[in-house]
Amino acid sequence: MRFSAAKTAEGLLPGWLARLALPFAERIDAILTTSDDRAEAGRLSLLAFFIRIASAAIAFASQVLLARWMGSFEYGIFVLVWTTVIILGSLSCLGFQSSIIRFIPEYRETGRLAELRGLLLTSRVFVLLASSAIAAIGVAGVTLLSGFMENYYVIPFYLGLICLPMIAMSEVAEGTARAHNWGNLALMPIYILRPLLILVFMAGALIAGFEASAVTAIVATIVATLSTAFYQVLATTARAERILQPGPRQVHLGQWIVVSLPIFLVEGFFFLLTNADVLLVGYFMRPEDVAVYFATVKTLALVHFVYFAVKAGAAQRYAQYAHGGDHARLAAFARDTVSWTFWPSLMMGGIVLLLGQPMLMLFGEAFVAGYPLLFPLVAGVVIRAAVGPAESLLTMSGHQNVCAAIYGMTLACNVALTALLIPVLGLWGVALATALAICIEAALLAYFIWRRLGILMFILAPQPAPEEAA
Repeated sequence: MRFSAAKTAEGLLPGWLARLALPFAERIDAILTTSDDRAEAGRLSLLAFFIRIASAAIAFASQVLLARWMGSFEYGIFVLVWTTVIILGSLSCLGFQSSIIRFIPEYRETGRLAELRGLLLTSRVFVLLASSAIAAIGVAGVTLLSGFMENYYVIPFYLGLICLPMIAMSEVAEGTARAHNWGNLALMPIYILRPLLILVFMAGALIAGFEASAVTAIVATIVATLSTAFYQVLATTARAERILQPGPRQVHLGQWIVVSLPIFLVEGFFFLLTNADVLLVGYFMRPEDVAVYFATVKTLALVHFVYFAVKAGAAQRYAQYAHGGDHARLAAFARDTVSWTFWPSLMMGGIVLLLGQPMLMLFGEAFVAGYPLLFPLVAGVVIRAAVGPAESLLTMSGHQNVCAAIYGMTLACNVALTALLIPVLGLWGVALATALAICIEAALLAYFIWRRLGILMFILAPQPAPEEAA
Protein backbone atom coordinates (compact mmCIF):
# COMPACT_ATOMS: atom_id res chain seq x y z
CA MET A 1 0.00 0.00 0.00
CA ARG A 2 1.43 3.38 -1.05
CA PHE A 3 2.18 5.92 1.67
CA SER A 4 0.05 9.08 1.54
CA ALA A 5 1.04 12.11 3.61
CA ALA A 6 -2.42 13.65 3.06
CA LYS A 7 -4.29 10.59 4.34
CA THR A 8 -1.87 10.25 7.25
CA ALA A 9 -2.43 13.89 8.23
CA GLU A 10 -6.22 13.47 8.03
CA GLY A 11 -6.09 10.29 10.12
CA LEU A 12 -3.70 11.42 12.85
CA LEU A 13 -4.26 15.16 13.31
CA PRO A 14 -7.24 17.05 14.77
CA GLY A 15 -9.58 18.52 12.16
CA TRP A 16 -8.33 22.12 12.17
CA LEU A 17 -4.67 21.05 12.22
CA ALA A 18 -5.28 18.51 9.46
CA ARG A 19 -6.83 21.23 7.26
CA LEU A 20 -3.82 23.45 7.93
CA ALA A 21 -1.33 20.68 7.10
CA LEU A 22 -3.21 19.33 4.07
CA PRO A 23 -1.65 21.63 1.39
CA PHE A 24 1.85 20.71 2.54
CA ALA A 25 0.95 17.01 2.75
CA GLU A 26 -0.48 17.07 -0.79
CA ARG A 27 2.70 18.71 -2.04
CA ILE A 28 4.75 15.93 -0.43
CA ASP A 29 2.52 13.33 -2.08
CA ALA A 30 3.04 15.01 -5.47
CA ILE A 31 6.80 14.96 -4.97
CA LEU A 32 6.76 11.28 -3.98
CA THR A 33 4.50 10.03 -6.78
CA THR A 34 5.31 12.19 -9.82
CA SER A 35 8.11 11.11 -12.16
CA ASP A 36 9.17 14.38 -13.84
CA ASP A 37 12.41 16.28 -13.25
CA ARG A 38 10.86 18.70 -10.77
CA ALA A 39 9.59 15.82 -8.64
CA GLU A 40 12.98 14.11 -8.79
CA ALA A 41 14.64 17.28 -7.52
CA GLY A 42 11.92 17.53 -4.87
CA ARG A 43 12.57 13.97 -3.73
CA LEU A 44 16.29 14.67 -3.42
CA SER A 45 15.54 17.86 -1.47
CA LEU A 46 13.10 15.93 0.74
CA LEU A 47 15.70 13.22 1.36
CA ALA A 48 18.29 15.90 2.12
CA PHE A 49 15.79 17.60 4.43
CA PHE A 50 15.27 14.47 6.54
CA ILE A 51 18.97 13.64 6.51
CA ARG A 52 19.74 17.16 7.72
CA ILE A 53 17.11 16.82 10.45
CA ALA A 54 18.81 13.63 11.63
CA SER A 55 22.21 15.27 11.19
CA ALA A 56 21.19 18.35 13.18
CA ALA A 57 19.92 16.13 16.00
CA ILE A 58 23.09 14.02 16.03
CA ALA A 59 25.39 17.04 15.75
CA PHE A 60 23.50 18.87 18.49
CA ALA A 61 23.64 15.87 20.83
CA SER A 62 27.33 15.31 20.11
CA GLN A 63 28.18 18.99 20.71
CA VAL A 64 26.24 18.93 23.98
CA LEU A 65 28.20 15.88 25.11
CA LEU A 66 31.53 17.35 23.98
CA ALA A 67 30.81 20.59 25.85
CA ARG A 68 29.80 18.64 28.95
CA TRP A 69 32.86 16.40 28.76
CA MET A 70 35.43 19.11 28.04
CA GLY A 71 34.09 22.24 29.72
CA SER A 72 33.65 25.59 27.99
CA PHE A 73 37.38 26.46 27.75
CA GLU A 74 38.58 23.27 26.00
CA TYR A 75 35.35 23.08 23.99
CA GLY A 76 35.90 26.64 22.75
CA ILE A 77 39.40 25.72 21.55
CA PHE A 78 38.10 22.65 19.73
CA VAL A 79 35.28 24.63 18.09
CA LEU A 80 37.57 27.35 16.75
CA VAL A 81 40.15 24.91 15.38
CA TRP A 82 37.64 22.53 13.78
CA THR A 83 35.64 25.39 12.22
CA THR A 84 38.85 26.75 10.67
CA VAL A 85 39.85 23.33 9.32
CA ILE A 86 36.38 22.72 7.81
CA ILE A 87 36.57 26.09 6.01
CA LEU A 88 40.09 25.39 4.70
CA GLY A 89 39.09 21.88 3.62
CA SER A 90 36.23 23.22 1.52
CA LEU A 91 38.29 26.08 0.09
CA SER A 92 41.13 23.73 -0.88
CA CYS A 93 38.83 22.15 -3.51
CA LEU A 94 39.27 25.42 -5.42
CA GLY A 95 35.66 25.27 -6.59
CA PHE A 96 35.78 21.81 -8.18
CA GLN A 97 33.31 20.35 -5.65
CA SER A 98 30.62 22.65 -7.11
CA SER A 99 31.69 23.01 -10.73
CA ILE A 100 31.35 19.24 -11.25
CA ILE A 101 27.68 19.58 -10.30
CA ARG A 102 27.37 21.85 -13.32
CA PHE A 103 29.49 19.81 -15.75
CA ILE A 104 28.38 16.24 -14.95
CA PRO A 105 24.70 16.75 -15.93
CA GLU A 106 25.80 18.66 -19.05
CA TYR A 107 28.19 15.92 -20.22
CA ARG A 108 25.72 13.19 -19.38
CA GLU A 109 22.84 14.91 -21.22
CA THR A 110 24.96 15.47 -24.37
CA GLY A 111 26.62 12.04 -24.33
CA ARG A 112 30.15 13.42 -23.90
CA LEU A 113 31.36 10.43 -21.91
CA ALA A 114 35.06 10.92 -22.61
CA GLU A 115 34.91 14.38 -21.02
CA LEU A 116 32.89 12.95 -18.14
CA ARG A 117 35.51 10.27 -17.45
CA GLY A 118 38.24 12.89 -17.62
CA LEU A 119 36.39 15.22 -15.26
CA LEU A 120 35.78 12.55 -12.62
CA LEU A 121 39.44 11.49 -12.52
CA THR A 122 40.92 14.98 -12.83
CA SER A 123 38.73 16.47 -10.09
CA ARG A 124 39.92 13.86 -7.58
CA VAL A 125 43.62 14.14 -8.45
CA PHE A 126 43.58 17.94 -8.68
CA VAL A 127 41.80 18.39 -5.35
CA LEU A 128 44.02 15.87 -3.55
CA LEU A 129 47.16 17.70 -4.72
CA ALA A 130 45.78 21.17 -4.04
CA SER A 131 44.48 20.32 -0.56
CA SER A 132 47.75 18.61 0.40
CA ALA A 133 49.67 21.71 -0.65
CA ILE A 134 47.32 23.98 1.32
CA ALA A 135 47.67 21.73 4.38
CA ALA A 136 51.46 22.02 4.12
CA ILE A 137 51.19 25.80 3.82
CA GLY A 138 48.90 25.80 6.85
CA VAL A 139 51.42 23.85 8.93
CA ALA A 140 54.15 26.31 7.91
CA GLY A 141 51.86 29.22 8.78
CA VAL A 142 51.12 27.85 12.26
CA THR A 143 54.87 27.41 12.81
CA LEU A 144 55.61 30.99 11.78
CA LEU A 145 52.74 32.50 13.77
CA SER A 146 52.99 30.29 16.86
CA GLY A 147 54.69 33.11 18.76
CA PHE A 148 51.71 35.39 18.12
CA MET A 149 48.91 33.00 19.15
CA GLU A 150 47.95 31.51 22.47
CA ASN A 151 49.89 28.32 23.23
CA TYR A 152 46.73 26.26 23.72
CA TYR A 153 45.85 26.69 20.02
CA VAL A 154 49.17 25.54 18.47
CA ILE A 155 49.02 21.73 18.85
CA PRO A 156 45.29 21.51 17.98
CA PHE A 157 45.88 23.45 14.76
CA TYR A 158 48.80 21.20 13.78
CA LEU A 159 46.63 18.15 14.33
CA GLY A 160 43.57 19.55 12.58
CA LEU A 161 45.48 20.28 9.38
CA ILE A 162 46.30 16.57 9.03
CA CYS A 163 42.79 15.70 7.86
CA LEU A 164 42.34 18.72 5.56
CA PRO A 165 42.92 16.69 2.32
CA MET A 166 40.34 14.11 3.36
CA ILE A 167 37.76 16.85 4.04
CA ALA A 168 38.40 18.14 0.53
CA MET A 169 38.08 14.69 -1.03
CA SER A 170 34.76 14.19 0.78
CA GLU A 171 33.54 17.48 -0.69
CA VAL A 172 34.36 16.29 -4.22
CA ALA A 173 32.72 12.92 -3.59
CA GLU A 174 29.61 14.69 -2.29
CA GLY A 175 29.48 16.91 -5.39
CA THR A 176 29.86 13.89 -7.69
CA ALA A 177 27.07 12.01 -5.91
CA ARG A 178 24.75 15.04 -5.94
CA ALA A 179 25.31 15.54 -9.67
CA HIS A 180 24.19 11.92 -10.21
CA ASN A 181 21.21 12.27 -7.80
CA TRP A 182 22.71 9.74 -5.38
CA GLY A 183 21.26 11.42 -2.31
CA ASN A 184 22.23 8.84 0.30
CA LEU A 185 25.83 8.60 -0.87
CA ALA A 186 26.13 12.38 -1.09
CA LEU A 187 24.78 13.22 2.35
CA MET A 188 24.84 10.24 4.71
CA PRO A 189 28.63 9.91 5.17
CA ILE A 190 29.26 13.59 5.99
CA TYR A 191 26.10 14.49 7.86
CA ILE A 192 25.28 11.24 9.67
CA LEU A 193 28.28 8.92 9.77
CA ARG A 194 31.02 11.46 10.54
CA PRO A 195 29.38 13.12 13.59
CA LEU A 196 28.42 9.70 14.97
CA LEU A 197 31.98 8.44 14.60
CA ILE A 198 33.38 11.59 16.24
CA LEU A 199 31.18 10.94 19.24
CA VAL A 200 32.04 7.23 19.36
CA PHE A 201 35.81 7.79 19.10
CA MET A 202 35.76 10.59 21.68
CA ALA A 203 33.76 8.44 24.11
CA GLY A 204 36.18 5.57 23.51
CA ALA A 205 39.16 7.83 24.21
CA LEU A 206 37.66 9.00 27.51
CA ILE A 207 36.83 5.44 28.55
CA ALA A 208 40.44 4.49 27.75
CA GLY A 209 41.62 7.16 30.18
CA PHE A 210 42.65 10.01 27.87
CA GLU A 211 42.18 13.59 29.05
CA ALA A 212 38.95 15.36 28.09
CA SER A 213 40.76 18.08 26.16
CA ALA A 214 40.61 19.81 22.80
CA VAL A 215 43.59 17.75 21.61
CA THR A 216 41.79 14.47 22.38
CA ALA A 217 38.64 15.72 20.63
CA ILE A 218 40.58 16.72 17.51
CA VAL A 219 42.37 13.35 17.34
CA ALA A 220 38.97 11.62 17.57
CA THR A 221 37.69 13.93 14.83
CA ILE A 222 40.68 13.15 12.60
CA VAL A 223 40.07 9.40 12.85
CA ALA A 224 36.36 9.85 12.16
CA THR A 225 37.01 12.13 9.17
CA LEU A 226 39.58 9.81 7.62
CA SER A 227 37.25 6.80 7.99
CA THR A 228 34.26 8.63 6.51
CA ALA A 229 36.17 10.17 3.61
CA PHE A 230 37.83 6.89 2.69
CA TYR A 231 34.46 5.14 2.48
CA GLN A 232 32.70 7.95 0.59
CA VAL A 233 35.41 8.43 -2.03
CA LEU A 234 35.74 4.69 -2.71
CA ALA A 235 31.96 4.15 -2.91
CA THR A 236 31.35 7.15 -5.20
CA THR A 237 34.25 6.29 -7.50
CA ALA A 238 33.21 2.63 -7.81
CA ARG A 239 29.59 3.52 -8.58
CA ALA A 240 30.52 6.11 -11.20
CA GLU A 241 32.91 3.70 -12.92
CA ARG A 242 30.26 0.96 -13.03
CA ILE A 243 27.88 3.30 -14.86
CA LEU A 244 30.42 4.76 -17.29
CA GLN A 245 32.38 1.62 -18.14
CA PRO A 246 36.05 1.91 -19.26
CA GLY A 247 36.76 4.17 -22.21
CA PRO A 248 38.80 7.12 -23.45
CA ARG A 249 39.21 10.27 -21.37
CA GLN A 250 39.37 13.86 -22.47
CA VAL A 251 40.72 16.47 -20.07
CA HIS A 252 39.89 20.18 -20.40
CA LEU A 253 41.66 21.30 -17.25
CA GLY A 254 41.98 24.91 -18.37
CA GLN A 255 38.25 25.22 -19.05
CA TRP A 256 37.34 23.52 -15.76
CA ILE A 257 39.67 25.79 -13.79
CA VAL A 258 38.28 28.91 -15.48
CA VAL A 259 34.77 27.91 -14.38
CA SER A 260 35.85 26.59 -10.97
CA LEU A 261 37.84 29.59 -9.76
CA PRO A 262 34.90 32.04 -9.65
CA ILE A 263 32.90 29.30 -7.93
CA PHE A 264 35.83 28.94 -5.53
CA LEU A 265 35.46 32.62 -4.72
CA VAL A 266 31.70 32.18 -4.23
CA GLU A 267 32.17 29.13 -1.99
CA GLY A 268 35.05 30.80 -0.16
CA PHE A 269 33.14 33.96 0.56
CA PHE A 270 30.08 31.88 1.52
CA PHE A 271 31.99 29.72 4.00
CA LEU A 272 33.77 32.72 5.44
CA LEU A 273 30.48 34.59 5.65
CA THR A 274 28.69 31.73 7.43
CA ASN A 275 31.60 31.14 9.81
CA ALA A 276 33.20 34.57 10.11
CA ASP A 277 31.26 35.25 13.30
CA VAL A 278 32.77 32.24 15.08
CA LEU A 279 36.27 33.08 13.81
CA LEU A 280 35.97 36.73 14.86
CA VAL A 281 34.71 35.77 18.31
CA GLY A 282 37.79 33.54 18.57
CA TYR A 283 40.03 36.45 17.55
CA PHE A 284 38.53 39.11 19.81
CA MET A 285 37.27 37.09 22.79
CA ARG A 286 38.08 34.15 25.06
CA PRO A 287 37.53 30.42 24.32
CA GLU A 288 34.58 30.44 26.76
CA ASP A 289 32.86 33.09 24.60
CA VAL A 290 33.56 31.03 21.49
CA ALA A 291 31.91 28.07 23.19
CA VAL A 292 28.75 30.03 24.10
CA TYR A 293 28.42 31.58 20.66
CA PHE A 294 29.04 28.30 18.84
CA ALA A 295 26.45 26.51 20.97
CA THR A 296 23.97 29.23 19.99
CA VAL A 297 24.84 28.82 16.30
CA LYS A 298 24.45 25.03 16.61
CA THR A 299 20.96 25.58 17.94
CA LEU A 300 20.30 27.83 14.95
CA ALA A 301 21.41 25.00 12.64
CA LEU A 302 17.91 23.55 12.97
CA VAL A 303 16.80 26.44 10.74
CA HIS A 304 19.82 26.41 8.43
CA PHE A 305 19.41 22.80 7.35
CA VAL A 306 16.23 23.61 5.38
CA TYR A 307 18.21 25.83 3.03
CA PHE A 308 20.98 23.26 2.61
CA ALA A 309 18.45 20.50 1.96
CA VAL A 310 16.76 22.44 -0.85
CA LYS A 311 20.11 23.46 -2.31
CA ALA A 312 21.22 19.81 -2.40
CA GLY A 313 18.25 18.88 -4.59
CA ALA A 314 18.11 22.03 -6.73
CA ALA A 315 21.63 22.83 -7.94
CA GLN A 316 21.89 20.18 -10.66
CA ARG A 317 18.38 21.05 -11.94
CA TYR A 318 19.32 24.72 -12.17
CA ALA A 319 22.29 23.72 -14.32
CA GLN A 320 20.20 21.41 -16.50
CA TYR A 321 17.43 23.95 -17.20
CA ALA A 322 19.76 26.96 -17.57
CA HIS A 323 22.08 25.28 -20.08
CA GLY A 324 19.20 23.51 -21.82
CA GLY A 325 17.71 26.87 -22.80
CA ASP A 326 14.39 26.26 -21.02
CA HIS A 327 13.96 29.64 -19.30
CA ALA A 328 10.28 29.20 -18.42
CA ARG A 329 11.00 25.89 -16.71
CA LEU A 330 14.00 27.41 -14.91
CA ALA A 331 11.91 30.33 -13.62
CA ALA A 332 9.08 28.08 -12.43
CA PHE A 333 11.50 25.73 -10.68
CA ALA A 334 13.34 28.66 -9.06
CA ARG A 335 10.05 29.95 -7.60
CA ASP A 336 9.29 26.45 -6.30
CA THR A 337 12.62 26.27 -4.49
CA VAL A 338 11.93 29.60 -2.78
CA SER A 339 8.69 28.19 -1.32
CA TRP A 340 10.45 24.95 -0.35
CA THR A 341 13.03 27.02 1.53
CA PHE A 342 11.05 29.84 3.15
CA TRP A 343 8.00 28.24 4.78
CA PRO A 344 9.84 25.36 6.52
CA SER A 345 12.56 27.83 7.62
CA LEU A 346 9.93 30.14 9.11
CA MET A 347 8.37 27.22 10.99
CA MET A 348 11.72 25.92 12.24
CA GLY A 349 12.72 29.45 13.30
CA GLY A 350 9.65 29.66 15.52
CA ILE A 351 10.43 26.26 17.04
CA VAL A 352 14.02 27.29 17.77
CA LEU A 353 12.90 30.49 19.51
CA LEU A 354 10.42 28.53 21.62
CA LEU A 355 12.85 25.79 22.63
CA GLY A 356 16.17 27.64 22.43
CA GLN A 357 16.64 28.30 26.14
CA PRO A 358 16.17 24.70 27.36
CA MET A 359 18.26 23.47 24.42
CA LEU A 360 21.16 25.72 25.40
CA MET A 361 20.78 24.65 29.02
CA LEU A 362 21.78 21.15 27.89
CA PHE A 363 25.29 22.45 27.14
CA GLY A 364 25.61 23.82 30.66
CA GLU A 365 24.25 26.70 32.69
CA ALA A 366 26.74 29.22 31.27
CA PHE A 367 25.53 28.61 27.72
CA VAL A 368 22.04 30.04 28.39
CA ALA A 369 23.63 33.49 27.98
CA GLY A 370 23.47 32.86 24.23
CA TYR A 371 19.66 32.57 24.08
CA PRO A 372 18.86 36.27 23.41
CA LEU A 373 21.26 36.16 20.45
CA LEU A 374 18.93 33.71 18.71
CA PHE A 375 16.35 36.43 17.96
CA PRO A 376 18.44 38.53 15.53
CA LEU A 377 20.12 35.42 14.13
CA VAL A 378 16.83 33.62 13.41
CA ALA A 379 15.42 36.78 11.81
CA GLY A 380 18.44 36.97 9.51
CA VAL A 381 18.23 33.31 8.49
CA VAL A 382 14.49 33.56 7.71
CA ILE A 383 15.06 36.68 5.60
CA ARG A 384 17.81 34.80 3.76
CA ALA A 385 15.41 31.90 3.18
CA ALA A 386 12.99 34.31 1.46
CA VAL A 387 15.19 34.17 -1.68
CA GLY A 388 15.83 30.41 -1.59
CA PRO A 389 19.16 28.93 -2.78
CA ALA A 390 19.68 32.00 -4.98
CA GLU A 391 23.47 31.79 -5.15
CA SER A 392 23.19 28.27 -6.61
CA LEU A 393 20.95 29.63 -9.38
CA LEU A 394 23.47 32.33 -10.25
CA THR A 395 26.42 29.91 -10.11
CA MET A 396 24.78 27.09 -12.07
CA SER A 397 23.53 29.49 -14.76
CA GLY A 398 27.01 30.88 -15.50
CA HIS A 399 26.87 34.03 -13.35
CA GLN A 400 29.40 32.86 -10.79
CA ASN A 401 31.44 36.08 -11.11
CA VAL A 402 28.47 38.17 -9.99
CA CYS A 403 27.83 35.77 -7.14
CA ALA A 404 31.46 36.00 -6.03
CA ALA A 405 31.25 39.80 -6.03
CA ILE A 406 28.05 39.69 -3.95
CA TYR A 407 29.61 37.45 -1.35
CA GLY A 408 32.79 39.50 -1.31
CA MET A 409 30.79 42.65 -0.56
CA THR A 410 28.69 40.87 2.05
CA LEU A 411 31.74 39.41 3.77
CA ALA A 412 33.41 42.83 3.87
CA CYS A 413 30.25 44.29 5.44
CA ASN A 414 30.09 41.48 7.97
CA VAL A 415 33.72 41.80 9.06
CA ALA A 416 33.53 45.60 9.24
CA LEU A 417 30.29 45.57 11.24
CA THR A 418 31.57 42.86 13.59
CA ALA A 419 34.89 44.65 14.18
CA LEU A 420 32.95 47.84 14.88
CA LEU A 421 30.29 46.36 17.18
CA ILE A 422 32.05 43.58 19.09
CA PRO A 423 34.22 45.86 21.26
CA VAL A 424 31.07 47.75 22.30
CA LEU A 425 28.37 45.08 22.45
CA GLY A 426 30.34 41.83 22.79
CA LEU A 427 28.46 38.79 21.50
CA TRP A 428 25.41 40.96 20.78
CA GLY A 429 27.58 42.91 18.33
CA VAL A 430 28.51 39.69 16.51
CA ALA A 431 24.88 38.56 16.26
CA LEU A 432 23.61 41.93 15.00
CA ALA A 433 26.43 42.25 12.47
CA THR A 434 25.78 38.74 11.17
CA ALA A 435 22.02 39.34 10.83
CA LEU A 436 22.55 42.64 8.97
CA ALA A 437 25.08 41.03 6.63
CA ILE A 438 22.63 38.21 5.83
CA CYS A 439 19.94 40.77 4.93
CA ILE A 440 22.37 42.58 2.62
CA GLU A 441 23.27 39.26 0.98
CA ALA A 442 19.61 38.33 0.37
CA ALA A 443 18.80 41.73 -1.16
CA LEU A 444 21.80 41.65 -3.51
CA LEU A 445 21.11 38.07 -4.65
CA ALA A 446 17.45 38.79 -5.41
CA TYR A 447 18.31 41.99 -7.27
CA PHE A 448 20.97 40.46 -9.52
CA ILE A 449 18.90 37.37 -10.32
CA TRP A 450 16.16 39.71 -11.51
CA ARG A 451 18.63 41.81 -13.54
CA ARG A 452 20.59 38.90 -15.07
CA LEU A 453 17.91 36.22 -15.43
CA GLY A 454 14.63 38.13 -15.27
CA ILE A 455 13.40 35.91 -12.41
CA LEU A 456 11.71 37.36 -9.33
CA MET A 457 13.22 35.04 -6.74
CA PHE A 458 11.54 36.31 -3.58
CA ILE A 459 8.80 34.73 -1.51
CA LEU A 460 6.52 37.81 -1.73
CA ALA A 461 7.13 38.43 -5.45
CA PRO A 462 3.96 38.35 -7.56
CA GLN A 463 3.49 35.11 -9.49
CA PRO A 464 3.35 35.42 -13.30
CA ALA A 465 0.06 34.98 -15.08
CA PRO A 466 -0.45 31.54 -16.66
CA GLU A 467 0.29 32.81 -20.18
CA GLU A 468 3.53 34.44 -18.94
CA ALA A 469 4.66 31.24 -17.20
CA ALA A 470 3.96 29.06 -20.22
